[in-house]
Parts: sequence; C-alpha cells; structure tokens
Amino acid sequence: MMSLFNKQTENSDAVLRAIAHMPTKSLHVLMAEEFTLGLSDTDFMRIAVFLAEKSYAEGGCPIGAVIIDNSTRKILGKGHNTLVQENHPYNHGETCAIRDAGRIDFSTTTLFTSLSPCDICATLIYMRGFSRVVIGDVTNAGGNENFLEEKGIPVDILQDRNGISLYARFRSENPDQELEDWHGLSAVKNQGIK
Repeated sequence: MMSLFNKQTENSDAVLRAIAHMPTKSLHVLMAEEFTLGLSDTDFMRIAVFLAEKSYAEGGCPIGAVIIDNSTRKILGKGHNTLVQENHPYNHGETCAIRDAGRIDFSTTTLFTSLSPCDICATLIYMRGFSRVVIGDVTNAGGNENFLEEKGIPVDILQDRNGISLYARFRSENPDQELEDWHGLSAVKNQGIK
C-alpha cells in the first residue's frame, strides 16, 4: 500500500496538522518511511503546537507533545492536554503522549513538548528514561530544564512563535485554569480565584 505522504511531499502546515490529528497507530498509512526520516525537529515541534491548538479549541490548556524514535524518526506517541476535557488532573500533553506510546523503552526516544514541562511531567520524563527533550516555549513557563539536565537528559530549546503566542493568550483568558494545570486546584483556591 502506498502512503499518502512520501519523499515528494512538502512539509507544509496542512501536512503537519494532518499528522497531528491522525491517530498514532494509523500514521504508517499516512507517512512513508522516507517522508518520516525527512522530518526535522522544527516539524515535530510544529506537530506538538498543532496538538496544543487542538486542546485550546476543545476548551483545554494548549499544550501538546510528540514522542519519536531517534533513529527512525517514527512517531511513537502524541497527545494534548485534556485536563478539562476529560476532567482528569494529570492528563497533560506529555503524560498523554507517554500513555499513547505505551510501555516502551524510552531510552532511544525524544519528547517534543510545546511548553516547558511541569514538575510532575518532568519527573515522569526522568523516570521513563527519555534520551532527549525538546521544548517549544520557555517564555510563558519554565524551570524544569535544569532538573532534567541534572538527571542526565539533554534539553534543547526550540521556541515556536505560534505556540508561545497561543499559550500567552490562553493564560490571559483563563488564569485560574492555567494555575490549576500547573499547581493543582488547591493553588487556585488559595489564590481566591475560584
């Protein structure tokens, strides 16, 4: 069977958005191996940002994540924050991508996240043994980059203008939801926001 995206396919936003929205288990139908090998770190970060946009459109926190195999560049897992949509306190972009990938060996994978990981996600990234993390926004949130590097996980910052703008807009529109996502409902109550 011939894949829709092959080495002649341009990595446009429309193509990367289709990859973001296609279920991970079906990506082999969409993407040929030579196309996948041609995807850059910037392309994977754009996919993570498109997943963040999906969460925002659903009324959630705009955070997306993509996990790839380092050698094949194949997407193994992806996800977006569904804290609000699924009424679950730790369905963050990173945790959803890890759950999508399943119980695999993460030591030969890279995690792309549209926003600097929170304390819980950073700990899970370390516990699962990722070989590398790429972060698309340290402007709106940051702090766990040093933690990850101290644990031996290389961190690259690949700021994505669209992701930064989207999260800043979300934060100004939903300060209580943003605080809950980062620090829990008790932090919201202690701030007197709810």
